[in-house]
Amino acid sequence: MKSLFHLAIHVTDLDETRAFYGDVLGCEEGRSTDTWVDFDFFGHQLSLHLGEPFPVTRTGKVGEHMVMMPHMGAVLRLDDWKALADRLAAKGIAFDIPPVIRFEGEPGEQRTMFFFDPSGNPIEIKGFADFDGLFAS
Repeated sequence: MKSLFHLAIHVTDLDETRAFYGDVLGCEEGRSTDTWVDFDFFGHQLSLHLGEPFPVTRTGKVGEHMVMMPHMGAVLRLDDWKALADRLAAKGIAFDIPPVIRFEGEPGEQRTMFFFDPSGNPIEIKGFADFDGLFAS
């Protein structure tokens, strides 16, 4: 087994956070207290603590897009990515960058979408038909 990633960031409201990460994204909730909650974020541990989220700016140039920095995300198999994109659209989530193909026909071809959690934390979800292309150059 490869190691798992852990990320701890701030959110402004735990009830909104639970609804978004649990009900919208479909992440399973783990441990919690009155000041934080853990989620299984697509196989990785995401700890969301009450506090002031990081400031973000649109300074990351990736392909044709200027993306929000910093941001977090996950890489999914393409079928799972498509299902999540459909679920987000059905739930009325506003996309910062709608689902799109990036680097089409090039090494590392991928699908991507950007959106925000209720606290304004940017999230990118990538989809790959073949995970072998994840680090292709």
